[in-house]
Amino acid sequence: MERKLSSVVALALFLVIAQSVALLLAVPFVHANLEVFSDPGDVSNVLLYVALILIVTVIILFVIRIKREKALKHLILGAFGLTTLMVFHVVIFLTLTHFGMDPDTAATIAFTVGIILAIVVIILLYKYPEWYIVDFVGVCVAAAVASILGISLTILPVFVLLILLAIYDAISVYKTKHMITLADAVTQERLPVLLVVPTKKGYSFREQKSLKDQIEKKEKRDATFMGLGDIVIPGVLVVSAFRWLPSVGGLGPFPNIFVAIFTMIGCLGGFLILMRFVMKGNPQAGLPLMNGGAILGYMISYLVFYPGDFTFGFI
Repeated sequence: MERKLSSVVALALFLVIAQSVALLLAVPFVHANLEVFSDPGDVSNVLLYVALILIVTVIILFVIRIKREKALKHLILGAFGLTTLMVFHVVIFLTLTHFGMDPDTAATIAFTVGIILAIVVIILLYKYPEWYIVDFVGVCVAAAVASILGISLTILPVFVLLILLAIYDAISVYKTKHMITLADAVTQERLPVLLVVPTKKGYSFREQKSLKDQIEKKEKRDATFMGLGDIVIPGVLVVSAFRWLPSVGGLGPFPNIFVAIFTMIGCLGGFLILMRFVMKGNPQAGLPLMNGGAILGYMISYLVFYPGDFTFGFI
């Protein structure tokens, strides 16, 4: 029981770290023009994004069905490599220019070091995908993706995104159960799209058995798992609140920062409720509770820090 509680604390810490880093990356990413949508307030952006998620899910399920998981692994590792390269490049470039280095020289150094670090990450994930390496890369990528989406979408589209994906997550876990198939495939290929925290001493992610078989046989699992999406999607609202809400409100300067923090706290509250169900051993959809907690934290804190404004930042 003590180890299970430790795993919950560790996952909560990963959640807070990833979303906090996403906040820290927001300003550098805006300066680097990494927004992915030209009109951040257009709700159709979200519909397109959700449609892409569904299409990619169908493709992945097809790849699993024809037993071509290795091809899937190479694609995902390539995507993670590009993401880490982008993050390293932006952070290193802005750091070097902040200390007065010539922008052209800083860009060259940042790109070179970024490539080297990205290659190291891919090699580690391919050759030695132990749980702590998978978790480190997963937290970094989750922070980057949450930050990019958060600076790219205003509050209303983000609300639509969180609600739609919470519904989709519930259906995919409790109704169609294809999310369990996806989770099983990524654990078998040791891919960093899940956070893994051991509940047994000596646990190795490289020796992880089929997650689907363990669930069906009701076997005791030696680790607790959480999908990166459970961090990324509510984290988008955290970053969006910071990026798009006014920096002056009814309670003085920078209320947007406080709303972002309380949105994160709401997400954390949803996570803790979720873990009460997870500890019983059955697969659970994370987004309904975590997105719901983030939305609740946002709405309550918005009314506190922007008193008298009932638009909730939608317009």
